[in-house]
Amino acid sequence: MPDELFKLLAASQRTLDKGFANLPPNPSPPLGKAASDILQKVATRLQDNYPYAHPLYAGQMLKPPHPIARAAYALALSVNPNNHALDGGRASSAMEIEAVAALAEMFHWPQHLGHLSSGGTFANLEALWVAGQLAPTEDGLPSAIAASDQAHYTHNRISGVLGLPFIAVPSDESGRMDLTILESLLATDKIGTVVVTLGTTAIGSVDPLDEIVALRKRYKFRIHVDAAYGGYFTLAANLALETRAAFDAISHADSIVIDPHKHGLQPYGCGCVLFRDPAVGRLYKHDSPYTYFSSRDLHLGEISLECSRAGASAVALWATQQLLPYAPGGTFALGLESGHTAALKLQKHLSESPYFLTPGFPPQLDIIFWAVRADTPDASSALAQRIFDEAAKRDLHLALAKLPVRFFPQNSWQNSHQIDPQTQITCLRSVLMKPEHLLWLDHLCQRLDAAAVAIFESIPR
Repeated sequence: MPDELFKLLAASQRTLDKGFANLPPNPSPPLGKAASDILQKVATRLQDNYPYAHPLYAGQMLKPPHPIARAAYALALSVNPNNHALDGGRASSAMEIEAVAALAEMFHWPQHLGHLSSGGTFANLEALWVAGQLAPTEDGLPSAIAASDQAHYTHNRISGVLGLPFIAVPSDESGRMDLTILESLLATDKIGTVVVTLGTTAIGSVDPLDEIVALRKRYKFRIHVDAAYGGYFTLAANLALETRAAFDAISHADSIVIDPHKHGLQPYGCGCVLFRDPAVGRLYKHDSPYTYFSSRDLHLGEISLECSRAGASAVALWATQQLLPYAPGGTFALGLESGHTAALKLQKHLSESPYFLTPGFPPQLDIIFWAVRADTPDASSALAQRIFDEAAKRDLHLALAKLPVRFFPQNSWQNSHQIDPQTQITCLRSVLMKPEHLLWLDHLCQRLDAAAVAIFESIPR
C-alpha cells in the first residue's frame, strides 16, 4: 500500500506543479544526508507508539485515515493553504464548502451554515457560543447548558469559558440522558440549551434525541447535537430501533458537531460545526480588512471563531468523499455497520465467558465495555488492569474506563445491595471502529481469553 500511495502522490504532484510552471524557478532547500539521518531518527522514534492502524489495536478512538486522505493532505501541503480567507486558500476553501455541504446533506439539511474546525472541542465551543447568544434568558442571567453526565467532559469546561451555567443531567441505567429528570429541570426555565450526545465517549450511548425534540413542544430551549463520535452512524442500516429513532431526529436540531477525524477516515484534526439557520452567521460579524481583499464572496473566516485553519484538512475530506460518498448501503456506510456488528458479537462472546461481566444493555454503536468477574468492585478493577497489561503483551491493545457499577446487573458482586450504584469500577473497553475489526474478531477474542486465563491462573487458590 505505501508504494502505491507514493506513486499516486508523485503523479498528482507533477500535475499540481504544472499549474505553476509559468513562474520563474524557485528551488526548494536541498535535503542531503543530514535530512536523511533526521528522518530516520523520526521514523525510529515514531515506533514508540501503539499500532493504531492495525485491527489488534482496539482501544481508544483511533481510526487510520484513508490512503486517499493521506495523499490529498500531503498534496495540499505543497501549497499549504490557509482556509481563513480566500486569499490564503481559494481552491481549498471551495472544497471545504462542498465537503461541509455533503455533511449537511447527510443530516438532511438543504440549508445550513458551517465550516471545518480543528476538532470537536472547538466545534462544540462555537455551537455553545452561538447558543449562549440566542438562548432565552431568565432575569437577565444567562441560561444554562444541560448535558448528560455521560457527555464529553469538555461541555462543562466550555460552559465555564463562555460564562454560562452548566447542569449535568443524570443518565439512566443504559447511559442515556434521563428524560424524567431533564423535564423537571426544563420546567424551571433555567435551561437554554440541551446538549444531546449521539455516541458518548466512554460507552457509545445515544441520548433519545427524538424524545427530547418532543419536549421542545412544551418547553423553550435549543438543541445542540454532539455527534462528534457517532454522527456518521446516521448512514448505518443495522441500528436498534431506539437508536435509529434518535438519528432520524437529527434534522430537528439547531446545531450539530461531527468529527471527520473519527469515523470520517481523516487525519487529525478535522471537526465540523453545522447550524440549521444560516442567519446565525450575523453573530460572527467582524472587520478584518487586511485579510479580505481579493474577493467579495463569503470567506470562511467570516463564519468561524478560529482564524488560521489548515486547508489541507478540507482537501483531504473532499477527496475522501469523492471516493466514498455518504450513501446508505455504500462502502462507507457498510464499514460503520461492520463495526456495530463486531461490537454486538464481542459482547455475546464476553457474556458467555466465565471471566467477564457484560452490562445490562447491548452496545448502541461500536463501543463496548465489560468488567472482570470478582467478589468486589475493587477486586474487579485490579483484575481489569492486570488483564489490560497481559493483553498488551499478546499484541492486543484495549482501553480502560472508570464507570458506575449501576451499568451492570445488581447481583454482579457479593453484597451488591450494600454497594452505592454510583461506585466507580475500572472496566475494560474496546472501540471497534475499523471495518476490519469484524474480520479480526476471532483473533481479538482468542488473545483476550488467553490473557484472562493467564491472570486467573496466577491467582493463589
